[in-house]
Amino acid sequence: MKKTTLRNSVLVALALTSSSASAVTLEELAAKLDQVSAENAALKERLNQLEHSTKEQVDEIKVAQKVQSKKTPNINLNNVIRSNSEYSYQMLDPTTRINSKQRLILEKKKTGDLANNSVYFGGAVTPIANYQRSDTEAKFGYLMRHPTSGNQRTKEVSEAVIHSAQLAVTGTVGDWITGYAELLYNPEQSFGSGTLTDLNRNQVQVRRGYVLLGNLDKSPYYASLGKMAIPFGLTDTVNPFTNSTVWHSFGGLAYGLNLGYTQGALNANIMAVQGGAQFRSANVPVDGTNVPSKLNNWAADVNYTSVLSQQTSLLLGASYIKGSPYCQGYPVRHFDPCEKENGAYDVYARLDSGQWQIKAEFAQTEDELPGSFNPAIPQFSASKVRSWDVGTKYSANVFGVPTDYSFEFSRFRAGDDGAPWEKQDQWVLGLASFVTPSAKLFAEYIHTDGYVPLNFLSGGNPGGQAGQSWSVSDANSDILLMGANIAF
Repeated sequence: MKKTTLRNSVLVALALTSSSASAVTLEELAAKLDQVSAENAALKERLNQLEHSTKEQVDEIKVAQKVQSKKTPNINLNNVIRSNSEYSYQMLDPTTRINSKQRLILEKKKTGDLANNSVYFGGAVTPIANYQRSDTEAKFGYLMRHPTSGNQRTKEVSEAVIHSAQLAVTGTVGDWITGYAELLYNPEQSFGSGTLTDLNRNQVQVRRGYVLLGNLDKSPYYASLGKMAIPFGLTDTVNPFTNSTVWHSFGGLAYGLNLGYTQGALNANIMAVQGGAQFRSANVPVDGTNVPSKLNNWAADVNYTSVLSQQTSLLLGASYIKGSPYCQGYPVRHFDPCEKENGAYDVYARLDSGQWQIKAEFAQTEDELPGSFNPAIPQFSASKVRSWDVGTKYSANVFGVPTDYSFEFSRFRAGDDGAPWEKQDQWVLGLASFVTPSAKLFAEYIHTDGYVPLNFLSGGNPGGQAGQSWSVSDANSDILLMGANIAF
């Protein structure tokens, strides 16, 4: 009743205020008012629906965000992806701690240089330029590139090249687990066929890759599984670039499982090495073949560091490997199968005193290398293979730049006295300046006396005569070399 009275009052008021009341009847005004009321009611209903719908959508979005946040926690990549140039240099340096990189990782984790739950990316590049001269046609004994006539021609050669480039990644998963992988590009020492620019020699390989389990804060034991350096010998060098003949002869790289122990001054490693002919310096036959299908080789190393005074320490170590690479019959070909394994042992020492370092190492096979006897040259008996070196380094600051002066002599002996493949000597004078802890500029003078490549060392090379060897024990070469090793 009240609504009807209010509606009639509104109609009367509208009619009285209209300037043209005669033209608009009460019935028409009533119809228009009903239309406006209906439109207003529809708009209110739509607004209510939109408000309700929007609230439900907002609630659904909030619930979804909460669920997602539980599944995927917020991650700040700046705290996960890291770099450490000094660590990269130490891991990728091919002249020091060659056989103890796993222990280096654990030491870096212990000191906090490697954070837990982080990924470290790094790399290094080593370009070189050199001039080489030999007194014998195409006989260059320098071992930092494969010494064959396929690489060096005439009596003079020169280069300006990339010797190697490396990329590495280290992932730390919690306190105990670390993954490491290292990619290597090294055309000068690649076993691929062809010249230096052949695509077969310009490949990138996984040089090392393993998972490391260890935490030196909680246990002196650790283990690594994958592809790694064999714990045999020290094989380090005082030279800034050129490896000693001990490393060239016995430095190993293989698949396997390594178990380590480090406590104070004592370090020990034993590694189960995959059989067959491995990547470097390990060979135990598997069913008379070189197929690496059995874990039947092993190597062990023990060393102890004695502190003699505040600035002086002495490292002494010894190693053994069940199957060295020196087991092939005539003609000798690297990676060929053997009739039986030929073990080897190694002893080494290093004295660090103030600015001086002195080191020495000796490695030798247990038995003769069968292929070192050429039946067409019977006057030279089969011989054991041995290598040794002695070197010293003096470190100083020159105009505020850390600088090393070094000298090293090393010998590889693979033949009987007087045989063309008897020995090859290497002398190196080195100079290295560290413009930063991860950037080294270096120069070397190298003299080699003898040309004795392992492949076909006693003869039998394709195209050669039966009574001859392409080795020349008195071929001399001289090398002037400069370069840089930059890690990041």
